[in-house]
Amino acid sequence: MRRIGVGVLGATGMVGQRFLSLLDGHPWFDVRYLGASERSAGKQYSDAAHWVLDAPMPEWAGDITVGACDPAASGADGCDVLFSALPSSVAGPVEEAFARAGGIVATNAASHRMDPDVPILIPEVNADHLGVIDVQRERRGWEGAIVTNANCTTTGLALGLYPLMDLDLSRVAVTTLQALSGAGYPGVASMAIIDNVIPFIGGEEEKVAAETRRILGSWSVEEGFTDAPVEVSATCTRVNVTDGHLESVFASLDGGPEDVRKAFRDFKDPMADLGLPTSPSRALMLLDEDDRPQPRRDRHRGKGMTVTIGRVRPDIVLGVRFLLLVHNTIRGAAGASIINAELMVRRGIVPG
Repeated sequence: MRRIGVGVLGATGMVGQRFLSLLDGHPWFDVRYLGASERSAGKQYSDAAHWVLDAPMPEWAGDITVGACDPAASGADGCDVLFSALPSSVAGPVEEAFARAGGIVATNAASHRMDPDVPILIPEVNADHLGVIDVQRERRGWEGAIVTNANCTTTGLALGLYPLMDLDLSRVAVTTLQALSGAGYPGVASMAIIDNVIPFIGGEEEKVAAETRRILGSWSVEEGFTDAPVEVSATCTRVNVTDGHLESVFASLDGGPEDVRKAFRDFKDPMADLGLPTSPSRALMLLDEDDRPQPRRDRHRGKGMTVTIGRVRPDIVLGVRFLLLVHNTIRGAAGASIINAELMVRRGIVPG
């Protein structure tokens, strides 16, 4: 396989930094272009980015000159894939410009998630939704494509619910305890979050409900996207944890706790045989300890790409309840876009 040129849009932000960290040493992808705002363009990356990750900045990244978020920027034309960490407030037209120029945009932004011709992709759940790309290209008249990953909270929830669809899952209520890194940098003011929980994240609850139903649903050329017949109710909160969204899930389905445990244990990852570099050995992991999962102890399982589940037990209202944990900036953001791009290489959407 040839080395595939990639770029990162919004490279100086927290998710952009996570992209660079995860792409360091990637066996398929070479980072050839970094795009950011006008105030960063023209600077060396080491001067433009305020590095906030616990992982060190890759040495090669520091010497790259940051360009504008424009397909005409130096280096951008050598990229088959553009990973977007842009804020949703500006991502839409920028991503469209790169797709129009022939690039495959794998984006973490919400701007295009609910478009009728754009997939919200989780490879282990709905890889067949990639079929909509042909429709997207025909409708929009471009050679590139836009593929989104889900909201970071949705990613963990949808992956955790997917094995339960065979148990006639019908209703879900979830309360999330979301990490500070999900708010980006500088994020939540320290005096607001210390000794506190913020019981509101603007727009999050609506995203979780809508995206989960889309991801768990179906797609066909004739019908387009059809949402899964699952009711989803979400309450989203921000807590004083650095990384890792913990979610308390209540589910109504045909079965009890042991059926749910069996569904998790028996889950066969459909990506397991594709050799995707970012794919974890186990996409879902059921833990038996009563006090797990915990963000500090479990968020890095599978290099941050494994969703961990625990405390499966009866619920007197909906039937079954359990906890799940997703690393929000890896599985829920940068890692999600990277594994999406890897799947597109395997499917021939990105020339390999």
